Amino acid sequence: MSRIFLFTTAAVISAGIGGGAYYMLNRPADIFEQCRSNATAPGATIGGPFELVNHRGETVTDTDVIDGLTLVYFGYTFCPDVCPFDTARNAEAVEILEQQDIMVKPVMITIDPARDTPEAMADFVSYIHPRMEGLSGTEAQTNAAAKAYQVYFAKESEPEDPEFYLMEHSTFTYLMHPDYGFLQFFGRAPRANEMAKTLACYADVIENN
Repeated sequence: MSRIFLFTTAAVISAGIGGGAYYMLNRPADIFEQCRSNATAPGATIGGPFELVNHRGETVTDTDVIDGLTLVYFGYTFCPDVCPFDTARNAEAVEILEQQDIMVKPVMITIDPARDTPEAMADFVSYIHPRMEGLSGTEAQTNAAAKAYQVYFAKESEPEDPEFYLMEHSTFTYLMHPDYGFLQFFGRAPRANEMAKTLACYADVIENN
């Protein structure tokens, strides 16, 4: 092995270590670090522009919907168990925060636009929370929104009854804010009170910055 190779390799490693140390010492401060309840990477590319129709039949964009702390969930109204549980948990967390004068908006974007008309979404959200926003759209609009949030979904391939098919989908809830973008995700494990505690932390940091 040549001395030139050894010297070059050592120089690259040293530069890498030095560059990493420099980044760690000079990286931008994460003002929400104390709030994060999972390993969400600050600045992750989740979320983006969308145009959908709300449960009142109005065409809306992401800037209309995400006007403060917002919980965005992708599901569908025919979901037999997961979606009702997750959205109800989100709504319970929102209600806990309302008692502390902290307002967080719960949102569900359907991944089943063929059945989830604005009318169907209106019925669904009326059972979950009075401030919940239910969003549907065309297949293209749905695909665009799901892609922006890196959401997986797929229609059941061979349903017994074509009218009563199931949808496979990821089950994350995304915490968004108009000024800070994507803040963190919530899986299915956190309970409403745990979720509310985390959300209250974010609200406090935003209010004081």
